[in-house]
Amino acid sequence: MEDLSWGGILVGMAVQFIPVWVAMAVVYTGSIIYKRKLGLYGKLFDSPIGMFGLGLVLFWVFSAFFADMIITHDPLTQVSGMKNKVPGTALRDGGHYLLGGDNLARDVFSRMVMGARDVLKIAPAATLFAYMVGITLGLPAGYRGGKLDTSLSFIANLVLAFPVILLFYLLVTPEIVNTGIPLYLAAVLFLFPIVFVVILLNSKYYTQVAKRNLYVGIALVIGLWVYLGLAFDADPLGVISMEPNILIVFVSVVFVNAPTVFRVVRGLVLDIKTRDYVAAGQTRGEGQWYIMLWEILPNARGPLIVDFCLRIGYTTILLGTLGFFGLGVSPESPDWGSTINQGRQLMSVYPHAALAPALALMSLVLGLNLLADALREQSLKD
Repeated sequence: MEDLSWGGILVGMAVQFIPVWVAMAVVYTGSIIYKRKLGLYGKLFDSPIGMFGLGLVLFWVFSAFFADMIITHDPLTQVSGMKNKVPGTALRDGGHYLLGGDNLARDVFSRMVMGARDVLKIAPAATLFAYMVGITLGLPAGYRGGKLDTSLSFIANLVLAFPVILLFYLLVTPEIVNTGIPLYLAAVLFLFPIVFVVILLNSKYYTQVAKRNLYVGIALVIGLWVYLGLAFDADPLGVISMEPNILIVFVSVVFVNAPTVFRVVRGLVLDIKTRDYVAAGQTRGEGQWYIMLWEILPNARGPLIVDFCLRIGYTTILLGTLGFFGLGVSPESPDWGSTINQGRQLMSVYPHAALAPALALMSLVLGLNLLADALREQSLKD
């Protein structure tokens, strides 16, 4: 087989991404048709920047989801004679390395695509967990004030006193891991989603005892099942588990992000709790948690959604930084940070191995930032 020109490379990659194009077309078509019924998300389609940012994010989300269909070779397999080969190089037994080979003769294109899965299975979920921790603590701190606010704010400021990168770096170093600190953090931090959901349901159905007991019971059973699997790898059914190195990175992301989310939520609550509808709820005799979760929190959703998108981008950069330093992930992992680090050693001679994952990382973060900007713009119009 002959080597591919750049035109052939672009066509080849476009063909491999067909599942992504189809999924994006379906999402965009449905969203545009029903955009007036989709609230803040639907308003994104009135903004060119929002549509472009959403497109970049969806591209990598669907690439991660369909990665097994998109890749042309096993991202960990080394092919004889393909070390540092340029993009479009043909293999002896057929096929091409669309974006060339790296210094270990692995397919750069396949590693770039599979690297999206490594990033996107950690960043959004860990950010969501951090939000549950921050919201659960930030709501009562801002609403009730007093000693509770002072104590929680002091702890948050204590954590934030450390540079984020340094703190993140320390939490995943082997010396800290061997002390068991990340596992202790997981045992504590992973309880917050259960607490959040239980309080949410209890406050909503407090006067409907049968429904409250049923919903809270279901939430506790499912929550504790997931908790045992994620935090201790002790799922009795053997369905839910997390690799130790992924768990360490996940917990580190939650721990680093939670104090910032706490401060954002606390600040929003301090402002919103002075509104008339909050006073009306207090007059009706509604409980404090009901007012916090069902009166204040929904009215803070705009800034929180914007911050959530930005925070996923920050987390993506943090994960890339960890991978670049060889921390938190296995050495052979195709995550973008590790791939950039391996490719930079020959950057002046064979730039393709580092440029592909670097551009992928940049495009995902750019998409998240543009999406956040568009959401902020649209939320201000409400």
